[in-house]
Amino acid sequence: MFDRITFDPEIMGGRACIRGMRIPVSVIVGQIAHGANFEEIMEGYPDLEREDIQQAIEYAAWLTQEQVYNL
Repeated sequence: MFDRITFDPEIMGGRACIRGMRIPVSVIVGQIAHGANFEEIMEGYPDLEREDIQQAIEYAAWLTQEQVYNL
């Protein structure tokens, strides 16, 4: 489902990263949240591809899916 998001205890303590690089998903999503566009992010991280950024956003959206429990 998220083939560009990796988890490796040896890289960034196992945090969600882009394709095994030391680029956490949280950094990418944070930049988007603060108004950066894809081009600006790719300028700062030349190893990233547009698909990496898109999947980081999709992963963040997936994480925020709410579960409703009736009490």
